Amino acid sequence: MNNNNISRRSFLKGMAAVGATVAAGKMLSSCAEPAKSEGTSPYDPTAEVPTDKMTYRINPNTGDKVSILGYGCMRWPMVKDENGKDKIDQNKVNQLVDYALEHGVNYFDTSPVYCQGQSEEATGIALSRHPRDKYFIATKMSNFAPEQQTYEGSVKIFENSLKYLRTDYIDYLLLHSVGGGGMGPFNQRFIDNGVLNYLQEQRKKGVIRNLGFSFHGDVEVFDYLLSKHDEWHWDFVQIQMNYMDWRYAKKQNPRNVNAEYLYGELEKRGIPAVIMEPLLGGRLSKVHDHIANTFMEKTPGRSIASWAFRFAGHYDGVLSVLSGMTYMEHLQDNIRTFSPIEKLSDDELVFLDKVAQQLISYKTIPCNDCKYCMPCPYGIDIPTILLHYNKAINEGFIPGDKEESEYNALRRKYLISYMRSLEPERRADHCVNCGICMPHCPQNIKIPKELQKIDKLVDSLI
Repeated sequence: MNNNNISRRSFLKGMAAVGATVAAGKMLSSCAEPAKSEGTSPYDPTAEVPTDKMTYRINPNTGDKVSILGYGCMRWPMVKDENGKDKIDQNKVNQLVDYALEHGVNYFDTSPVYCQGQSEEATGIALSRHPRDKYFIATKMSNFAPEQQTYEGSVKIFENSLKYLRTDYIDYLLLHSVGGGGMGPFNQRFIDNGVLNYLQEQRKKGVIRNLGFSFHGDVEVFDYLLSKHDEWHWDFVQIQMNYMDWRYAKKQNPRNVNAEYLYGELEKRGIPAVIMEPLLGGRLSKVHDHIANTFMEKTPGRSIASWAFRFAGHYDGVLSVLSGMTYMEHLQDNIRTFSPIEKLSDDELVFLDKVAQQLISYKTIPCNDCKYCMPCPYGIDIPTILLHYNKAINEGFIPGDKEESEYNALRRKYLISYMRSLEPERRADHCVNCGICMPHCPQNIKIPKELQKIDKLVDSLI
């Protein structure tokens, strides 16, 4: 690797081989029995997960008793089929859904576009094995493609949702991701084609029990929709809310709207809020090491993620907090957090605000791993590239000055982890700056620019 004439391709292959060896070593070491610490933490992750202590909130419109922990079905576990394509692991989904229901979770949020279009069907299969009155289904009118924005195209989306979810009614139906691009796209998707009128008719018939919208983007759209509340009557609204976005969303991106404002406007009108991105796509559970240490000092044994979930559920107008729980341990940890929820003290709210101010100083990319930018027509795994970069920042292994004593070790660590995370054809150097991904990003990330920055970094380390 010290040969200056070595090609980029040969170097990357070599690093990938080293990465595979490291990964194998980690897999072997993970089989060992973990050491147990002395004493018992009040937040002992090995304690039995409670089945009868879940916190519930009452929907004032319907009287629904909704679990404050909602299951976000955007990140179901995936496997490869016989052709090497991604498909949902239905057996694992069934296990996760069964466990969630057994432990008090009853709100499941999906969409026609989640998991490469597979989420609704997988969710429907898992839930339909249980009595229909034991759970609430939320799904979305995800009519993003031009051919779906006709009246007929949108009606077909809704009818397919009923079919795939194996139900004859939807408990919570959302206009999906309104706000991006301003009023023009909203009118085109829902007003000019008569789709909002159709959905309101379905609500009158009981086929939709609650009608709302999920918001990303321009505040003028949010304000306009709330100004029409008396006419359209929103039963609930889904917003992005966490302790970073509460007061500092605009500092992260001028187009964002502070969650304090969004929640406050809903609270004024008595509209229940459903919370998405309480962890900012995992960024609030993978914070910089020295910030992680402050969390652990305050509450030993409690996960860093639990702080963010407690913040999102702290406010009484919140009906449910969504979490995309791919793994059983994440589901178990979140059930503990909300069984029952322990509201934050004034001191803890101040502490989280200080943490948010610290996090803003780290120049991470505001990717929430929503995968709306996917698939890339050139095969690039955009979310994995951006999240790997954020991980490197948070864990402090982005190399700096070449004269620093740790430069070579950090360089090696960054490159090995990058190669292990991504297959060669899915890396940043394949970006051609087509920009197809950008209109779909709720966070308004300049994705090609970020990919080129990361590729330039990789190039500089080789």
